[in-house]
Amino acid sequence: MKNKTKIGIIICDRYRSCAGGKCFRALQNREGAFDIYKKEEDVELVGYTTCNGCPGGNIEYAPEEMKKNGAEVIHLATGLVVGYPPCPYIHDFKSFIEEKYGLKVVLGTHPIPEKYFKTHTKLGTWNSSEWQELIQPTVSTEPVRLAYN
Repeated sequence: MKNKTKIGIIICDRYRSCAGGKCFRALQNREGAFDIYKKEEDVELVGYTTCNGCPGGNIEYAPEEMKKNGAEVIHLATGLVVGYPPCPYIHDFKSFIEEKYGLKVVLGTHPIPEKYFKTHTKLGTWNSSEWQELIQPTVSTEPVRLAYN
């Protein structure tokens, strides 16, 4: 029997009406931050929700439900990084979930769309080494970013 990895995704509340298409496509294709899973690895989504708006009240409770559903990994969606301004609580969310629930937290889901990449590059949003590290799992190549526009 194949190993199955169960994951949860938490998105920025600004995108609360998002149907998840880019995240689900990236998961299926193992693109962006989902490239950490092998193509042949069985990955099951066991939860998908928003942070519930600043300062992220749902971060306190949603991972617990996801963990009860078997989640081993929580992905903080790419929208938390590409929205303007990027989420000021992303480090707090990661630390809290890892500490309180013992779950691995991955920053990002789908590849950064090219339009966001260009905007943030022009604005200098991600110029620091800290931000360069944060966007690394989702920066991808220009053709892939264009495919996610």
